[in-house]
Amino acid sequence: MAQLFLHEELYRGREALERLGRVKLIVCGAGALGSLLVDNLVRQGVRHLTVIDRDRVEAHNVGTQLYGQGEVGAFKVEALRALCFRAAGIELEAIAKTLDERSAPKLLREADIVIDTFDNSAARQIVTEQCHAKQLAGLHLGLNADYGEVHWNEGYRVPQDVVLHDPCAYPLARNLIGLVVAIGSEAIVRQVLSGVQENYSVTLRDLKINSE
Repeated sequence: MAQLFLHEELYRGREALERLGRVKLIVCGAGALGSLLVDNLVRQGVRHLTVIDRDRVEAHNVGTQLYGQGEVGAFKVEALRALCFRAAGIELEAIAKTLDERSAPKLLREADIVIDTFDNSAARQIVTEQCHAKQLAGLHLGLNADYGEVHWNEGYRVPQDVVLHDPCAYPLARNLIGLVVAIGSEAIVRQVLSGVQENYSVTLRDLKINSE
């Protein structure tokens, strides 16, 4: 098992990998950001993960999310659990339920860090309020056109939903997803190892990453 994370251990040190292996993360959303973020984290040595998402994989998800054509029709969290086990032997907890005001206190109660990758304002607001109420460390990852952000709960403002005739027909570049996932992963690792919470924004067209 140690060989799976050899390069990460050589870079960060054994103690850092042990701390990452103990932290308990809850990821809200298993779409473009959530699925790729979870995959990234388990390959960095994170071992205790819960993922919450009620949706199933659709054909249009294949281009921007971790899933392949073979997972179309499956619950995203179940597909993600299988993919992570095959990749790194990690058995994450998959919760195919809606996160709402009634379920949030129970679903988010045992986390060191709650990570919000939802794509709607109502769900983001619930995560934000629950993190405030329970004094949980919360990190929000979001995308809009060529803009992405990684922002901790303190000072975070929930963005308004973009109204579309077809909720699936919105511009989304895979490279922007990758950038936000990489920045989000590093923000999580730094918070776990040093307690520092750093906020970032990124724009794809001019390829700029800004510290907030």
